[in-house]
Amino acid sequence: MSKDYYQVLGIGKNASAEEVRKAFHKLAHKYHPDKKGGDESKFKEINEAYQILSDQNKRQAYDTYGEAGSGNGPTQGGPNWGWDFGGFSDQAGGQSAQFDFSDLFSEFFGGGQGSRRRARRGRDISVDIQIPFAEGVFGNERNLLITKIGQCEQCNGTGAEIGSANKKCEPCNGRGQIRETRRSLLGSVSAVRACEVCNGTGEVPEKRCAICGGYGVLKKNEEIKVAIPAGINDGEMIRLTGRGEAAAHGTAGDLYVKVHVDKHSTFRREGEHLAMDLSVKLSDAILGAEHEIKTLDGQIKVRIPEGVSSGEILRVKGKGVPFSPSRRGDLYIHLKVKTPEKISKKARQLVEDLRGEGL
Repeated sequence: MSKDYYQVLGIGKNASAEEVRKAFHKLAHKYHPDKKGGDESKFKEINEAYQILSDQNKRQAYDTYGEAGSGNGPTQGGPNWGWDFGGFSDQAGGQSAQFDFSDLFSEFFGGGQGSRRRARRGRDISVDIQIPFAEGVFGNERNLLITKIGQCEQCNGTGAEIGSANKKCEPCNGRGQIRETRRSLLGSVSAVRACEVCNGTGEVPEKRCAICGGYGVLKKNEEIKVAIPAGINDGEMIRLTGRGEAAAHGTAGDLYVKVHVDKHSTFRREGEHLAMDLSVKLSDAILGAEHEIKTLDGQIKVRIPEGVSSGEILRVKGKGVPFSPSRRGDLYIHLKVKTPEKISKKARQLVEDLRGEGL
């Protein structure tokens, strides 16, 4: 008995192409087997009707000769050429998650029996963190709390309820693919697409996980430990392989952590070295002195030699940036001799005496 495709979609025979499309989207959303209350057989019937009525030539042949004249009788699972499932929202286990069905049901074409669906990969994601200057020099570990699409811990990403096994997917007979032959003016064209019921795996759970609804993934908060290497520069990225968003029956993307390093009030980076400015009194520059300064490692004493000039640099070895487990850069101290704006009469007389001696 010939099927009434117009009745399947709930439209009249004079429905426009846009009305056909809208009716299909509404019913596909309602009856998709991955949705709560879905109906797999009804979903396949809707697919079949849409493929005929959305194609002008097939629709004309169907209107004239019925199902036999459409050139594309009932097919297993039904094709999904050009569907746009983007933006559908799913509620699973009380959690809200946005899934891109256009990605889940991507088509893959091939001519041979060995054509396989390429593995899906989750999205790469990135986060920005701000760290203190000293943390950028010595490194550290940070725990980040990230909201993302991750693997369901209840079912370990299988989509099956605990204790429930997987069974062979009926629409694709366990192959994960559906082969179809479409007629055109140039003859028959074979196409292979991933089965939208099992998402190309060939298996479906006997009982779907109550937490993720059978997807194997869901939106959740995840704490991730990030090792910040010593000597990281402001703006550098740390890549954590496989710590991005998970993909249903696929591999996870990567997480990129962009590190922003705070400026320091005293120190600045010069590659693997640190640098700072130190103001010294004129008398210390002439006679020499010992100064105590606070480094990132703690307090140290630095000897100012006699007769230094403004702009000279002192080097303190091993107080810079670690660049290997056993080696560090140095600390360079840029001296700035302070010239007093006002001096006493006694001090002026002493300077005059020094001038007279050619100093």
